[in-house]
Amino acid sequence: MLQEDHRKLLGAFVRARRESIAPETPGRRRRTPGLRREELAARAGIGVTWVAWIEQGREVRASAETLARLADGLSLTRAERAYLFTLAGRHDPADPFAQPATEAPAAITALAGALPWPAYGLDPAWTVCCANAAARRLFVGLFVGRFDGAEGRAPNLLRYIFTHTQARMLLPDWHGRCQRVLAEFRRDYGRVLGDPRVNAVLAWLRENSAEFREGWEQQAVLAREGGLRHFAHPEDGPLAFTQHTLAEAERGDFRLVVLQPVATAETA
Repeated sequence: MLQEDHRKLLGAFVRARRESIAPETPGRRRRTPGLRREELAARAGIGVTWVAWIEQGREVRASAETLARLADGLSLTRAERAYLFTLAGRHDPADPFAQPATEAPAAITALAGALPWPAYGLDPAWTVCCANAAARRLFVGLFVGRFDGAEGRAPNLLRYIFTHTQARMLLPDWHGRCQRVLAEFRRDYGRVLGDPRVNAVLAWLRENSAEFREGWEQQAVLAREGGLRHFAHPEDGPLAFTQHTLAEAERGDFRLVVLQPVATAETA
């Protein structure tokens, strides 16, 4: 159950947003500005009782679907919508990164945890479903505090590479890595066309990353190949690894990525 202060903030926010919306059919003089609760309930497709209880800060917890309808009815901006779900302690179903990563197959979790080198698992949406300590140290900014990532979102490798400022600094060949990663993702995408979460991640990236959007239109496809991968770590300096990618036998849409350290003239 939500704390009382969260319930009060949520109620005050919903009421303020409701009262800021001009009625669609202005008529006789109203006692209060904006929409009535009944009008908001009709716009959102939810019961008026839910609107009243939320605004009154009662000890109830609306579902994520109810809150999504309420956000639509209030015509919230992206920032306002995120604030609403944060106060309510729910994950926004419209945000592909809000939900935790799909649970990793046991084999991938076991191998990632046993290896001393950076190792992590990817689900079909390229969300990191498990990672060892070496991987969390290597990918600066991908894992923040708790394992579920920055801003309460699941750590997604595509979102990180294409939109995170620390990824640009970590990857000295950022443009080239973007092109390779995108071409590899396209190959995986062909196998999961019907996955709504993967499609939501794709739509978000096309909207929020010009690099991804332009690269996606080029239709490049690559198999997940091994090879040398360079990093410019802010604390450990230049690093080089050979990347190995393995598919889980029972769930072919999951991957284990292992980075084996190598000595180069630069890192020696």
